[in-house]
Amino acid sequence: MEILLKYFPELNDLQQQQFQALGHLYKEWNQKINVISRKDIDHVFDRHILHAMSIAKMVQFKEGSKIMDLGTGGGLPGIPLAILFPDVHFTLIDGTGKKIRVVNEIIDQIQLENVTAQQIRAEEIKKKFDFVVCRAVASLEKLVLWSERLISSHQQNAWPNGLITLKGGNLDAEIKALPKKYYTEVEALSNFYEEEYYLEKYLVYVQF
Repeated sequence: MEILLKYFPELNDLQQQQFQALGHLYKEWNQKINVISRKDIDHVFDRHILHAMSIAKMVQFKEGSKIMDLGTGGGLPGIPLAILFPDVHFTLIDGTGKKIRVVNEIIDQIQLENVTAQQIRAEEIKKKFDFVVCRAVASLEKLVLWSERLISSHQQNAWPNGLITLKGGNLDAEIKALPKKYYTEVEALSNFYEEEYYLEKYLVYVQF
C-alpha cells in the first residue's frame, strides 16, 4: 500500500481504505479463481494496482466521463481507476463469466458505485464511451478494431477520445501495423515510476 501513496500522495482516506481492501480481496479471490498470476500475487500493489493507476498519470478524466475497460479480467485497470475517479462511470467487460463474478463481488465489497461489470463481447456493446482502456489484452491492431466504433464523437477531456492501453516490450512492429490515419503516442512508465519492473512497460494512446 505504501507504494501507492509514494506515487499518489493525494489519495483521501476513503480511497486508501478501498485500495487496502482491494489488495486483500485479490489475494483472497486468487486462492479460488486465478485472476492474477499466482506467482505474482505478492506483488499485487506494486505490479498490478499501481500499473493500472498509471493511466491517471497521463489523463485526468473529467467528471461525467464514460470509460470502458475492455477485457477487464480481474478488474484491471478499471477498478483502481474507478477508485481514483469516483465521479466517472466505468463499464468493465470480459468474456469469462467467473472473472466478472469476482469483479462484481469486489465492486460490492469495496462499495464502488460508479462501476458496472458485464460478461459480454465488445461487438455486442451498443453504448459510446470517451475512452476504452485495457491492460495487455491483444495486439494494438485488434484493440483498435474492437474499440473504434465504441468511441463517442463528443469531446470533454483534455485528451481527445480514444484508446489507452498498457503494454510491455518492443512496440515498434505493433505501431507500424496500424493504418496511418491513427495518431499514436507512447509513454514509458519509467517516466513515472522508478521501480525496475516498469523499465519496459508502456502506456499507448491511440486517437480515433
